[in-house]
Amino acid sequence: MAFSEVRPADIEKKSFEIINDELAEMGKTVDPRYEHIVKRCIHTSADFEYADSLYFSEDVDSKISEAIRNGAFIVTDTTMAQSGINKKTIEFFGGRVLCFIGDKSVAEEAKERGMTRSFISMERASKLDRPVIVAVGNAPTALASIVRLHEEGKFDPVAVIGVPVGFVNVVEAKEMLMDTDIPCIVAKGRKGGSNIAACIINAIQYKIRREA
Repeated sequence: MAFSEVRPADIEKKSFEIINDELAEMGKTVDPRYEHIVKRCIHTSADFEYADSLYFSEDVDSKISEAIRNGAFIVTDTTMAQSGINKKTIEFFGGRVLCFIGDKSVAEEAKERGMTRSFISMERASKLDRPVIVAVGNAPTALASIVRLHEEGKFDPVAVIGVPVGFVNVVEAKEMLMDTDIPCIVAKGRKGGSNIAACIINAIQYKIRREA
C-alpha cells in the first residue's frame, strides 16, 4: 500500500469516506439516528466494533442536544475527557465542562470515607444547580455512584455517557446503568475510554452546529 498525499483539510473527510466504505464492505448498517456518534467513535479509535457495541436509550441524543442548547453542565470523570471535549458550542449556550477528580477536597473526602475519588466526584455532580450530562470514560465506580444516587432520589442526570474501559467491574457497571431509567449511551463490553467519552459529546455538538 503506497503512502498517499492528502491535504490536511481533507484528512477527516477522507477518513469518513474510508469508514463508510469499510462498513459497507462488512455489511453493517448503522442506525441513521446515531450514525454521527457511531462513526465518530470509529474515527477516534479505528475500531469498527463500535458499530455493534454502542447502546442508545430511546431519544438520548435528542435529550442531550436539547440540554446543551439549554446550558447544561457536562461533568467528566477524568481531566483527559474534560480536555478532549470541544467547549465552543457548550459555552456558547451558557454551559461548562467540569471535572472534580483533581479537587483537593474530593481527594480528602474519598480518603476519609474509604471511597474512590470518582465516586465522590459524582456526588459533587449531583449537587450542581444546573441540568447535568455525565461523561464517564474511565471509572466504573463513577457509574456505580450515579446509579446509587439516582436510586436514592438524589441525582437525576439528563443523560450518562457510560464508556469506562478496563477489566474490573466495567461490564457490570455498564449493565447496572442500562438497567436504570437514566437516558444513556453505553459502550457494551470492556472497551471505551476518556477519548470515546469526549468524542461522543463532540459528535452531538457537531450535529447541533450543522443544524443551526
